[in-house]
Amino acid sequence: MATKTKGRFVDGLVDLKAGQISREIFVNEEIYAEEQEQVFTRAWLFIGHESQVPKPGDYFVSCMGEESVILCRGRDGALHVFLNSCRHRGMKVCRYDEGNTPVFTCPYHGWSYATDGKLVGVPFFKDAYHEKLDKSKWGLVEVAQMEVYKGSIWATWDPAAPPFTEYLGDFKMFFDLSLEAWNGTDEPLEVIGGVQKWLIPCNWKFPAENFSGDSYHNISHRSVDMVGIGPSGTGRRDTQERADSRRLQVSFPDRGHQTGIYVLPGGSPTAASYQQSPEVADYFREAEEKRRAIKGEWGRVTGSPGEIFPNTALHPRQPRSIAVWHPRGTHQTEVWRWYFVDAGAPYAVKDFLRQYYIRYSGPGGLTEQDDMENWNYAHSASRGTIARRHPYSYEQGMGSEQTNFEFDGLKIPGTVMDLTEAKSSEQNLRNFYKRWAEFMDAPNWNELAGWR
Repeated sequence: MATKTKGRFVDGLVDLKAGQISREIFVNEEIYAEEQEQVFTRAWLFIGHESQVPKPGDYFVSCMGEESVILCRGRDGALHVFLNSCRHRGMKVCRYDEGNTPVFTCPYHGWSYATDGKLVGVPFFKDAYHEKLDKSKWGLVEVAQMEVYKGSIWATWDPAAPPFTEYLGDFKMFFDLSLEAWNGTDEPLEVIGGVQKWLIPCNWKFPAENFSGDSYHNISHRSVDMVGIGPSGTGRRDTQERADSRRLQVSFPDRGHQTGIYVLPGGSPTAASYQQSPEVADYFREAEEKRRAIKGEWGRVTGSPGEIFPNTALHPRQPRSIAVWHPRGTHQTEVWRWYFVDAGAPYAVKDFLRQYYIRYSGPGGLTEQDDMENWNYAHSASRGTIARRHPYSYEQGMGSEQTNFEFDGLKIPGTVMDLTEAKSSEQNLRNFYKRWAEFMDAPNWNELAGWR
């Protein structure tokens, strides 16, 4: 096993032995520029979902860090992810969010590319280039690796990065809770309502740490809990399924992924939910019963927000979604959020969920507005000369982590914090920054893949 790097960030600006993290990592321009190279060119990043590009010629413009990329399905049905930049002078070759095309044509000088990335058209090829330009060398830049996992599409620029499933490790058991149909099968999901996008004036790591498992900020949502925006007309969500559960945080220190879960005691009945609509309630009751039958003991596990390192947030239950925190400079983040429903669900179910998702999350969602206010003010109050001298505290639960955790016969992989009595812990947040610091210090994947 490779020795973990110790350097400027590990045990330095990110001092997890003391439970302290410097504010510099959020507001320093040089650190921001460095992490674009150290983190975003080497990690696996979420691109989109297969349901967004079902037919040959379909495309969706996504992002990898600050880079615009094109996800497209070629004429042969194969998926590709390309840098959205013409090889001639760098102009974006695709300026629409999504659509269908046989070819991408640069609006600057007219170079054109097929959906497999090959350069197929060059104005004045015969006259100006004398037919000497080697078109085979000037196709669109393609990612080093791409992988489709249960309909989700991921890519990395680093050919040395481990395969995506290895990158996930045992965390894939929890990621699956976001990607499977509600009944626990591999029946397809679909994106509903398009992708919501908005800007927030804070560093991308603020929302990333929050979704890693900030269990301490419920005070921020008390007003929303009183409104009754949940699918049964109470609180932010249906909570009966969680009432008798063990509340756990689960992290994977060697991978940097983490999540929250709720685990019901064995033999616990399925809680009623979605009671504002009998048709929707029946759909989810039947789905949960089937899920329990398929998953067995694992069917007692309910997912909660989590984070796939570095910047992909999971919301596996209500509202079911994936969010990506795209860096847009040291002091700004662009949020993209995908909402998912079972593709085979009746229209009434999809429409009910669409309306619930909008109330809950996104730029107009009541809960997300609370969160954004916290991140924005925390960031702005950390930019000053005096403020930057004083680190943040991440000391909750230090030393209380457990491995080989078991509850009522169900073994939970990873490093576990039991929050049932403790109420809150910062273990998952520490895990996120531990992995970030390792990426910032490590020269290559030989050191980052310490599990090998």
